[in-house]
Amino acid sequence: MINRRIVLASRPTGIPVPENFRFEEVPVPELQEGEVLLENRVFAIDPAVRGMLDDVKSYMPPVQIGGLIPAMVLGRVVASRHPDFREGDYGRAFNGWEHYSVITPGNIAFENVNVANDLPLTSYMGAIGWSGITAYVGLKKYGEFREGDEVLVSAAAGAVGSVAGQIARLSGAAKVIGTVGSDDKARIVTDLLGFDGAINYRSAPDLGAAMDEHFPEGIDLYFDNVGGITLDMALPRMKAFGRIPVCGMIANYNHQTDPYKLSNIWQVLVNRITMRGFLAYEATDMIHEAEQALADWVRTGKLVATENVSTGLESTPAAFIRLMSGETTGKTLVRLDESVSTLEGWTPAG
Repeated sequence: MINRRIVLASRPTGIPVPENFRFEEVPVPELQEGEVLLENRVFAIDPAVRGMLDDVKSYMPPVQIGGLIPAMVLGRVVASRHPDFREGDYGRAFNGWEHYSVITPGNIAFENVNVANDLPLTSYMGAIGWSGITAYVGLKKYGEFREGDEVLVSAAAGAVGSVAGQIARLSGAAKVIGTVGSDDKARIVTDLLGFDGAINYRSAPDLGAAMDEHFPEGIDLYFDNVGGITLDMALPRMKAFGRIPVCGMIANYNHQTDPYKLSNIWQVLVNRITMRGFLAYEATDMIHEAEQALADWVRTGKLVATENVSTGLESTPAAFIRLMSGETTGKTLVRLDESVSTLEGWTPAG
């Protein structure tokens, strides 16, 4: 068997370009005892991968030139030499942009996924997958969400932010405001997703003043996906003992060697703010709860899952470039072929 995959040809400068990536074909190795072979069906395209393409220390090691571009994948088991996994099972793994992945459960993050017939397959990599789980545990566990909170969500039209704002609303927030990068995205988060308001940070004459308008008494909880100036402007507007769960720093991913310099970090002390970075997979006590709640909300239409889906391995670099250019809304996904079901044309129960 031949495996088609995408590797790093050169390190990006700023927003990636097609020349940074290279297609290659390699043999699929023979399975060893304890290994599983996945035929990948869906890739999650995530902004955090951009940070791994620079030769810079982060919470994940940098990709070497010629190395596989990493990603969370949803695959179907086509061969197994592991007693806990059978042919036909579905699983999520952190592996990369390739048709086939050889997984050693326990060495690489790998989990069984119970795929329901009444939900699109792509949803298990978006609103019901790690994006949705990140939003859920970020709010509930690390943000210590409380009914009546006034909540600000950055990148509110994106994969995590779009879910985080809806979870806050469904959980009894007094107000949910999102920051976005265009008027079209502002309309999506208010008209489609049910946010109480939106701030277009690109057109707002004064981002801080726009936050003041929506939060005259201050912000209880700021769900931070972006860092940069949005975080800097939110810090002095947090209420005393406000909470900031941090799951991403998108504003810095395209230029990690020259990141935005915060000027208001001292407000963490002034307002006794709890600011906590987190990785969702570490919230092992809450993952099952999150998956169940998210699936129920999506299934019944209480939570609107937004996706932008490309088809075919060859479409993956362009999908990633669009994401890193700020052109996408919702979860950016690549399905390996047209047989993979998506939210397009799908109707919630009831």
